Amino acid sequence: MSKFEHKKIMPRYSFIAIVMALVATGVVGKTLYIMTAKHDYWMEVAARQKKDSVSVKPNRGNILSCDGQLMASSLPKFRIYMDFKALSDAKNDSLWDANLDTICLQLSQIFPEKTAAAFKADLEEGRAKMSRHWPVWRQRIDFNTFSEVRSLPIFNMPFNKETATNDCIVRASYRSGFSVEEYNSRQRPFGSAAGRTVGDMYLGKDSARFGLELSYDSILRGKNGIIHRRKILNKWLDIMDTPPVDGADIVTTIDVGIQDLCERAVIDELKLINGNVGVAIVMEVKTGDIKAIVNMEKCADGEYREIKNHAVSDLLEPGSVFKTASIMVCLDDGKCDTTKRVETGGGVWPMYKRQMKDHNWRKGGYGTLTLPQTLHFSSNIGVSRIVDEYYHNQPDQFVEGIYRLGLADDLHIPLMGSSPAVIRKPFKDKRGKWTGNRWSDTALPWMSIGYETQVPPISTLTFYNAIANNGRMMKPRFVKQVVKNGEVIADYPPTVLHERIAKPETIKKIQTILEQVVSIGLGKKAGSKSFKVAGKTGTAQISHGTAGYHTGTMQYLLSFAGFFPANDPRYSCIVCIQKSGLPASGGGMSGVVFHHISEGILAQNLMLDVKESRDSTSILLPDVKDGNLTAANYVLNYLGFVPNNNWSGSYVDGNPVWGKAAQNGNKEISLSQQSQQSLGTIPDVVGMGARDAVYQIERRGVRVRLRGRGRVTKQSLEPGHQIKKGDICELLLEV
Repeated sequence: MSKFEHKKIMPRYSFIAIVMALVATGVVGKTLYIMTAKHDYWMEVAARQKKDSVSVKPNRGNILSCDGQLMASSLPKFRIYMDFKALSDAKNDSLWDANLDTICLQLSQIFPEKTAAAFKADLEEGRAKMSRHWPVWRQRIDFNTFSEVRSLPIFNMPFNKETATNDCIVRASYRSGFSVEEYNSRQRPFGSAAGRTVGDMYLGKDSARFGLELSYDSILRGKNGIIHRRKILNKWLDIMDTPPVDGADIVTTIDVGIQDLCERAVIDELKLINGNVGVAIVMEVKTGDIKAIVNMEKCADGEYREIKNHAVSDLLEPGSVFKTASIMVCLDDGKCDTTKRVETGGGVWPMYKRQMKDHNWRKGGYGTLTLPQTLHFSSNIGVSRIVDEYYHNQPDQFVEGIYRLGLADDLHIPLMGSSPAVIRKPFKDKRGKWTGNRWSDTALPWMSIGYETQVPPISTLTFYNAIANNGRMMKPRFVKQVVKNGEVIADYPPTVLHERIAKPETIKKIQTILEQVVSIGLGKKAGSKSFKVAGKTGTAQISHGTAGYHTGTMQYLLSFAGFFPANDPRYSCIVCIQKSGLPASGGGMSGVVFHHISEGILAQNLMLDVKESRDSTSILLPDVKDGNLTAANYVLNYLGFVPNNNWSGSYVDGNPVWGKAAQNGNKEISLSQQSQQSLGTIPDVVGMGARDAVYQIERRGVRVRLRGRGRVTKQSLEPGHQIKKGDICELLLEV
């Protein structure tokens, strides 16, 4: 490079370097200025453009029936509003005025309960007040309805604002003023079926109230996620920090079909007898699975609804269904056997200055009964005298026997309000007398027949289920699995509470006695002609606490607990009905409900021998018409019949063999081939079906007219008639 060029270029480089140095100095200076003097100002600006740690709710898991049907699921619900201040600020008032009539007309079509004029008056009132939160419709709407509203003029402008609260997501449009609040609403496709057991959520809140929703809330809820939001180009951009973990599904043991059957059976009986409360529980014998649980209570309007889970929370004196346990203790302790006889007199027996009465005391009582008969006829005197004879001086042994049977076990039912049975234990005072827990001489006799104790229906059923299961007591199971994305992530297998509640011989004796209660005793109405049923009736007066039993109208608890089929138990069931006044019968009322439930359940898979349906009017062979024998032979062979014939031919070949069919009583079908007339004469089609008869005649060029249906009984052109041009043959068909 020449010296001249060097001097010319260097000043330029120097100038550029100086300029860059000045710019860099300015940038550094400005940076320091922002970092110090303007620090607080720009931190406030940044805070307005960013939202940290915004909680994102997961999807709540579903509650499924035993066969995978939805019993509870989360679906979005919406509330819709207008912000008239935002509409005015966006200067869209004229657009609103132009479309108001159209909006109101279409709103009235979406919500027929309100006229277009009413919608217009309501919206104009909100606009006059310049309301920022005026409801377009005052109730929550589902997604489909929201989509229809969203498509209306003005309302269809895009949302440009979104905020999240603990309860809902709010979306709003600055231009139209239309805003929506989205809630996560819990829906039950089967309505109120097993409502107190499935549970419910607080309206508008992600918080469970009761039932399985509450007990398994941590599994169903999932885990919240965290996002932060930045405002870019006047729009919020969500940036995920921690994604939400959706809740898992729980698979219950409830069978929707059995549940519906039980609810209808209970409600029908409650309406018939004007009952107050109806409870029914169905349990699978081998597993302890609760297939149905019904808790119907009469409301002020006369309708029956599930208000409280009486099946797991009612601590009432069970009455005569408890007698089974009393007799089992005597048998299992070896105090007596089934040959034991007891005198019940005329139905009234003095018991330590009190009178024990049988239900038929006005009719003279039962006299002398065997031990099984005390249960067959539910004799208060018989059972109480047997128990008092062997345990009066050692009542603690009797109560220990009751505990050994599992009746007082805490079943740890996963439902709010559940409680174990309350069966008090006696103990001696310093003088050696059984006075503890207010124990008296009458305590044992009355406890033996179901008083002086409080046992919820679920505990009574678990006890009877153990009898059906040959002494093996299963824990009631409400949830089988926890499932997520089609995979089982937790399994809850059947749980055995007691391998054996009594000796095998005791269980066998009680099973036989309970079957006889239904076949020859007071439980006949619970039985079935199709299968054997075993169980025990119960009728007890309900105590009103300190007021006792005789306050106002007498209240009764009517029960029937048992299992079916008795020879191979599959299900156990208890039905409890609370009603006021007489008549009151455990067997005649609760037993009837048990009958309907048991027959309804087993009718679904009861297999009967087809031979039992045959009688003198039965048709055992199909009716075969004359005509195409190859087609008839093909169908008969497909149906499993082998006709007797003296010819051969294949239906597939398309060359039919024609003839007549005949039946030899109910034993066989005979197909006989007949020679065919020439194509110039009318064939004999009497006995044929319409299809074959028309084919045979019209293939000869003769038109056919049909009257009636069935097989041909008469033809207008006689067989052998010489065919002429224009002939018409009319066929009469009769069944």
